[in-house]
Amino acid sequence: MGTAAKDVIDVQQPNNLLLDKHVEYICAYENKKDDYEYVMTEYLRMSGIYWCITAMDLMGHLHKMTAEDIIKVVKKCQHECGGVSPSEGHDPHLLYTLSAVQILCTYDALDVVDVDGLVLYVSALQQEDGSFVGDMWGEVDTRFSFCALACLALLHRLDAVDVEKAIEFVLSCKNFDGGFGTKPGSESHAGQIYCCLGVLAITGRLHEVDADLLGWWLCERQLPSGGLNG
Repeated sequence: MGTAAKDVIDVQQPNNLLLDKHVEYICAYENKKDDYEYVMTEYLRMSGIYWCITAMDLMGHLHKMTAEDIIKVVKKCQHECGGVSPSEGHDPHLLYTLSAVQILCTYDALDVVDVDGLVLYVSALQQEDGSFVGDMWGEVDTRFSFCALACLALLHRLDAVDVEKAIEFVLSCKNFDGGFGTKPGSESHAGQIYCCLGVLAITGRLHEVDADLLGWWLCERQLPSGGLNG
């Protein structure tokens, strides 16, 4: 017997997106550096910064973020190997290296870091089968394939890796239901699908996807509340 889908329906939910509240929350979060929640999210801080400035940019309030301070944080988190860590004192990882590049692209500030070092770090993480590991510890995941190619595409350096092998690996992760998993044989998940389609979009290979089959799988992720599961 299958597990029942979990859903949350709030009859008191607002009918409009409360943009001012979102802006207020993000601005306040930046100034609460002694709060428990802030401290406990140190391990993903670089991505958190990217999510916050992107949200603020979409809402037309990027100017309320302290660009100079944010750029300084990114610069301090680049290691000698070229990779970037989520915070000072943490190990570099491909996830946070992409977030750092995205932040610097947003502010047109790539010149503050060692770009050649970034490229070398990312390219060294590609494996013989075309996959990418996230860091020195060797975990393989299609998320990392996307992070690597997105990072290099933003830096205009896709030539630094074997793009064809990267594509082959991603396609080997495609399942009978049209979706993609973390690696060959892994179950489909919407997060992995985003990453794999991202790779194929960057490399001009979206025609490899069965759009109708995948479309139905994604549609089935929506719940009565309107939200979606993975």
